[in-house]
Amino acid sequence: MNLKGASILVTGGAGFAGSCLVEQLVARGAQVTVVDNLARGKRENLAAVWERIRFEELDTRQDAFLDLLVAGRYDLVFHLAAVSYVPDSVRDPQRDLETNLLATFRLVETIRANKLSTAVINTSSAAVYGDLNKVPLSEGDLCIPVSPYGVSKLAGERYLDVYAQLYGLRGASMRFFSLFGPRQEKQVVFDFIRKLHDNPHQMLMFGDGSQVRDLNYVENAVDAALCIAENAPLQGEVYNVAAGHSLSILGLAQMIARQMGISPAYTFTGSVRPGDPQKWVADIAKLRALGYEPRIDLEEGMRRTIAWFRSRAA
Repeated sequence: MNLKGASILVTGGAGFAGSCLVEQLVARGAQVTVVDNLARGKRENLAAVWERIRFEELDTRQDAFLDLLVAGRYDLVFHLAAVSYVPDSVRDPQRDLETNLLATFRLVETIRANKLSTAVINTSSAAVYGDLNKVPLSEGDLCIPVSPYGVSKLAGERYLDVYAQLYGLRGASMRFFSLFGPRQEKQVVFDFIRKLHDNPHQMLMFGDGSQVRDLNYVENAVDAALCIAENAPLQGEVYNVAAGHSLSILGLAQMIARQMGISPAYTFTGSVRPGDPQKWVADIAKLRALGYEPRIDLEEGMRRTIAWFRSRAA
């Protein structure tokens, strides 16, 4: 798909990853409409492009969102709106179901029922794999989610695929691994930076520090989303979106501390949060076959993220 001049709807577009995607779509000449309920997203995240987009404060669970979808006749929807935090899904699984799965179902069903030609790039998660204890994880591996979030994301993927096979809907799902970067105010990297900022002498972590993650800077994930939109067959397939390398949680904390110029003592709770797996590392060969390659390495991404945190903490 040629994105220049395309009419594109981005759900969750005022959020962390969504706003970065919107900026790149505008830079490529797309006509962008952003939908966000501002539960976590912020208008200020879109300040750089505010005058060049249409913004609608809507929840994807509302009928008004579906009315907008039908009226807009968009070429493409990037569907990022979600409850995107495993502990939140464990605390409130019904909200997770309604926000992640039912909203996604209603999106694809509205496209089908109204015979729209709109393509969908759906945001999923590595959480669909569960805790396979396999490195690296490939798209064809067994998926056994261990959290409500993982279940809702896997079901959303399957609906998109079935709608592609049965009804000809064009779309693909992106399994995001651990994203980090400026504007993100939760998840492991932000939490570690905040903890070390507040107490540079001691760092308490869940588990024993051996948990492994595939950390990907947000601009790399945006590159992947654009690459899928431009080059993928969009036949219901899924893609791992990650950096393709691993780092232990302790190694991550040590990297952040080193870049912040401190040397804390590390302590561990010995237990992990419910729904958190031991290892998440991606095989990204399928995405690389489309032309994707991570541009920003972990060290540089971390430097940028720490600089952003310090600028807002000053």
